[in-house]
Amino acid sequence: MTAIESNDTAFSAARATSAQSGRRSARFWRTGAVAAALWLGSAAVIEFWPEIIPAPYGRELAILSVLIAALLVLVLTTGFLLGKTAIWVRYYGPWFAVAAVGLGIWEMLTAKLAVLPVPFFSSPQGILEVYIDDWARLGESVLHSVLLLAKGYFFGAVVGFTTGVTIGWSRAAGYWVHPILRLIGPLPATAWLPLSFFIFPSSGSASVFLIALATAFPVTILTWSGIASVNRDYYDIARTLGASRWFLIFKVAIPAALPHVFVGLFMGLGTSFAVLVVAEMLGVKAGLGWYLQWAQGWAAYANMYAALIVMALMCSSLITILFRIRDRVLSWQKGLVRW
Repeated sequence: MTAIESNDTAFSAARATSAQSGRRSARFWRTGAVAAALWLGSAAVIEFWPEIIPAPYGRELAILSVLIAALLVLVLTTGFLLGKTAIWVRYYGPWFAVAAVGLGIWEMLTAKLAVLPVPFFSSPQGILEVYIDDWARLGESVLHSVLLLAKGYFFGAVVGFTTGVTIGWSRAAGYWVHPILRLIGPLPATAWLPLSFFIFPSSGSASVFLIALATAFPVTILTWSGIASVNRDYYDIARTLGASRWFLIFKVAIPAALPHVFVGLFMGLGTSFAVLVVAEMLGVKAGLGWYLQWAQGWAAYANMYAALIVMALMCSSLITILFRIRDRVLSWQKGLVRW
């Protein structure tokens, strides 16, 4: 995993640089002014350009664009008086501009010019319509997906962590478990779909098993690697001070292996999310995977795109939460790896 610069560090750098350099601050002003003008232009395109394919909530989308432009103008006219909000908006000023251009092009290619064929491509107001009119069903699907993912990920993380510590510490356990990991671990969890739905009494329990399986393998491998890579001098020093075996495991080996453990947890979260969608498409009666299949079956592509956006935000948010936990637990490594 590649280390990238954190947003917090970038925001602090933006604040310090703007305070020290008038030229830097002026450039932020120009970027914000351009972004605000582009959002107003997108609002004008949405509101005043007649639609070839009529869609509701066009005016609401135009109002939303105007509100974003107003936020940019407010930040640009008040400087850094809004604190972290102003720093965040100024830092992502170029992205605000790109988003406005993208929204305008998307609107023109779909609702205004109909270059992209219907129903395979939806207009921006079509996506907004889904969030306004179908929020109950979409929200219920998100809730089911979160609960199902939490169950499978929890069990997989616990089993993977326990197995990794065991085989990393005990050579006898490693002798018996390692061949099984080499045989079963590389197989994708989705390959076990037919067998899992036959063995488990319900599609929900089978989905939990598949998610746990997808999570457990990377957590096991990375935890094992972390335990095995602990400097042997730590053990020798602890034994010299009278440490017991359990002290060596829980106070020396596991804390030293935690950076590897969190890498395994990150990898497990990504794979488990992919398995979640597949499992919900084939078995359960609710969830984002089920919602995608339902939308595709009815050719409701706007609903499908809206669900994909929610899935992306959901996965990104969960990884962000996991990184926050990592930074708190591994405070001595804070800032080394960022999301």
